[in-house]
Amino acid sequence: MLVEAAPAMVRELIDRGVVFDLDQEGRLTLGLEGGHAHRRIVHAGGSQTGYELTSKLAAMVAAETRIEVLERTSALALGSDGERCHGVLTSEGTVAAPATILATGGAAALWRRTTNPRGAIGAGPVLASLAGAELADLEFCQFHPTALALPGSPHDGDLITEAIRGEGAKLLSADGERFTDELAPRDEVTAAILEQMRSEGSAAVDLDLRQIDPARFPNVFASLAKAGLDPRTQPVPVAPAAHYTMGGVAVDIDCRSSLPGLYAVGECACTGLHGANRLASNSLSECFVFGDRAASAAIAEEATAPLPEPPQWRFEPPGDETRDAVWRYAGPTRNPDDLARLISNPYPLARAIGASALARRESRGGHLRRDCPQTDPALDGIHVVVSADGNVRQEEWR
Repeated sequence: MLVEAAPAMVRELIDRGVVFDLDQEGRLTLGLEGGHAHRRIVHAGGSQTGYELTSKLAAMVAAETRIEVLERTSALALGSDGERCHGVLTSEGTVAAPATILATGGAAALWRRTTNPRGAIGAGPVLASLAGAELADLEFCQFHPTALALPGSPHDGDLITEAIRGEGAKLLSADGERFTDELAPRDEVTAAILEQMRSEGSAAVDLDLRQIDPARFPNVFASLAKAGLDPRTQPVPVAPAAHYTMGGVAVDIDCRSSLPGLYAVGECACTGLHGANRLASNSLSECFVFGDRAASAAIAEEATAPLPEPPQWRFEPPGDETRDAVWRYAGPTRNPDDLARLISNPYPLARAIGASALARRESRGGHLRRDCPQTDPALDGIHVVVSADGNVRQEEWR
């Protein structure tokens, strides 16, 4: 479905004014990224695609008179009677609705070392679970191989886009030698870097950008300059960091959750598209293709009851102790004793991540268990689902 629908979505974005990079003949410039066999990714401004999309879409929303935007307003709870979602409780009051769509982003900032903004804490899945919806695939977190490694610096964890490796940047060991295929799937590159760091006793490896034209990736070179580094003259230190969560609110092909009236799209949702480890740059395509399907399904919903009395609990973000614990106990490599320590964490999603990772006794994609280093064929196509009461089960999706 995504492969068939995505090209039309790209064309629609262009028609709406989104500007993608073009070659000298006016054709879309296609990039090559990790795990890809062909150049197929469109970019804007090299690695400024997200900014181009969000700024243009925000302007469209602001100009649409039928959309009411509540800025500086936080979701505190979903209005649910356990049988259906009837809207949302916000810091500015309640909003009743026949359909509620969560588009709250991912949870990779639950890991202390992350490429994500601090607010990416999985608020959507927490709100959904406490309202009665099921979550899935929470054990799968993608660790990006090339995040800047400057411990103690505000720039630690800054993302160095994979597209730059697609254009020739090399990963080097302490002796200046390449040690892996830079464009292998992300879990393989991450594992190779971790092994290189282990063998060297180092906290990072080097990424050599000296052959890269800074004009191709201006924001990357500007970000490194702010960190006090000059990638034109010497390699920069990198190490894996939490980047993207494959798990989230379990949804069907129209993004309906198990709780009627509640939908989820983007990284807070688990469509199953990304499997155990997202292929680079599929996330934006997922947002547009499945977001479109969610909108079509949601607008057909009819209200069945008034918004119930809001629950007494209110959403509380996790503290630094949780972020430290999730990185320490559910980081790039895991073991059952550490994962068990997350089960008592005060943050609901941290507990669910620990339980899900314990339940998957194998290594697959973004989930690497030291005690179970092989992939178990019996678990092919099997998803770990967390019910609203915290119980964990395994099921096959068709």
